[in-house]
Amino acid sequence: MGYAFTFHVVSFLGRIPIGAYVHYPTISTDMLARVKSRKKWHTNTDTVSSSTVLSKGKLLYYRIFMYYYARSLRTARFLMVNSSWTKNHVDAILQHSDPFLDHLHALPPLLFLRTHNAGLTSAQIVYPPCDTREMAKLTLENRDLIVMSVAQFRPEKDHAAQVKAFERLLTLHPKYKGSGSDGSGSIQLVLLGGSRNAEDAARVAGLRQLAEDLGVEAHVRFIVNAPYPDMLKWLSKASIGMNTMVDEHFGINVVEYMAAGVIPVVHASGGPLKDIVVPFNGEPTGYHAETPETFAEALHAALTLSPAEDLAMRRRARTWAIKRFSEEEFERGWHASGWRRWLYRDR
Repeated sequence: MGYAFTFHVVSFLGRIPIGAYVHYPTISTDMLARVKSRKKWHTNTDTVSSSTVLSKGKLLYYRIFMYYYARSLRTARFLMVNSSWTKNHVDAILQHSDPFLDHLHALPPLLFLRTHNAGLTSAQIVYPPCDTREMAKLTLENRDLIVMSVAQFRPEKDHAAQVKAFERLLTLHPKYKGSGSDGSGSIQLVLLGGSRNAEDAARVAGLRQLAEDLGVEAHVRFIVNAPYPDMLKWLSKASIGMNTMVDEHFGINVVEYMAAGVIPVVHASGGPLKDIVVPFNGEPTGYHAETPETFAEALHAALTLSPAEDLAMRRRARTWAIKRFSEEEFERGWHASGWRRWLYRDR
């Protein structure tokens, strides 16, 4: 949202020490890298990535934006972040330098923008609290052949990758299509999420068309803007929870999968890789993948666990999620950040 750009004003006018809890940096080093390499992404459209002039213009804009964003963040006396991914990027931003722009700010027209920073160079991880009380009550046994996705229908969530991975699963392992003429014994992909506007609605329509084009529409179900009790009902039945977003900064839906006893199959990046779907007591709590093919194989691996292995993984995942991402852990991390020592300083 760019709130960091208010830090200088608050600090100067109120002489108030600044602290922040960052969920997602407004700009990150990988955003610059994608523009520089002209890679198409949801933050770098085809119109820009295919144009040399537009790419150079956007890179210049990002360079200036990054410079001021870094200076703004360094105004803070303490920073907390919600995951390893966010910490890595925020730390890189805090340590970012641009000698040319530094020299430019020594000139009279820009001299007034030159500020003295507190010199902060790193942030502290404090995982957000996840209310898993209702999900933790769900049974771990007798799950249906349902692959679940819980996420808003936003472009970065990459639901298309889930449909493609599901098609790969059915192609590589036809047994999941079911044996009966009525489709009995077949697997389902259930995409449950919020649609905020016409763009999201069009995205859902596009996903329906994709499922039809891939020949899996009979196995894919869309549930849009469902109330919370309906989501709990589906999570109580699902066997697997899928998340295909690249560089998910945290992944609260993955925590919810695990607390609900749903085995997570997630993209091998961001918070799901580094912080959430990690070994617990030396044993796995889920699966990671990157491509439709590797997602399909991870889904197959989860679906073919022995009953004992299946139940053990669900228990581990639930125990880890409830233990690590509780409100108590959040409060402990928050107080450990040392924010209290700044309450009466610089005033």
